[in-house]
Amino acid sequence: MIKVYHSSFVDEAGVTKACGCPLLPLKSHIKGPAPVSDQESTDIVDEAITFFRANVFFRNFDIKSSADKLLIYLTYYINTALKRLEGCRTLAEGTKAIINLGLEDVPVPGESGFPFPGLFSPPGSRKEGELFRNYLKQIREETSGRLLSVAYRSNGTPNKWWLAFAKRKFVNIVAF
Repeated sequence: MIKVYHSSFVDEAGVTKACGCPLLPLKSHIKGPAPVSDQESTDIVDEAITFFRANVFFRNFDIKSSADKLLIYLTYYINTALKRLEGCRTLAEGTKAIINLGLEDVPVPGESGFPFPGLFSPPGSRKEGELFRNYLKQIREETSGRLLSVAYRSNGTPNKWWLAFAKRKFVNIVAF
C-alpha cells in the first residue's frame, strides 16, 4: 500500500498556533504573520510543492501532526491554482490569473467557503481569526509565486508535466 507524504514539521515547540494550525516559518519576503525561515532550509511551501504530484492522487489523508493539516490545505490550494493556470498559455497570463486568485477573499474555519470544515478549529476570537486569515493569505501568496516557477518553463511556456495535474481532485474535493 502506498502512503501519502507527510510534513516533516512535527516538532511544534515554540510555534504559534491559530485555529489548531501551526504558523510555521516561511522563506518569504512577503509581509505577514509568519516567522521568517532560513533561506537554505526547507519550509512547508517547499514540502507542499514537492509532495503535490504524489499526494494529489489520494482520496484519504491520515493526519500525523498539525503541520499535515497545513500540508492538506496547501495541496488543495495548489490544485486550485493549477486549475486557474490551466488555460494560460504564457507566464504573463499565468501570473495575472494567480494575482487574481490572490485577491479573492480567504475564508477561515467556520466561514462559508472554507474547503475543509472540521480540519481546523474555528477561531476562538476575532483576533485569532484575523491572524489565521493573514497567515493563509501570506502562505497562499508565497505558494503562488513558487508554483509559477515550476508550472512554467524558463522560456515562459507551460510545463505540461505540472499543469496536467489540474484535472485531479484532491481528497475527492473539486477545487474552486
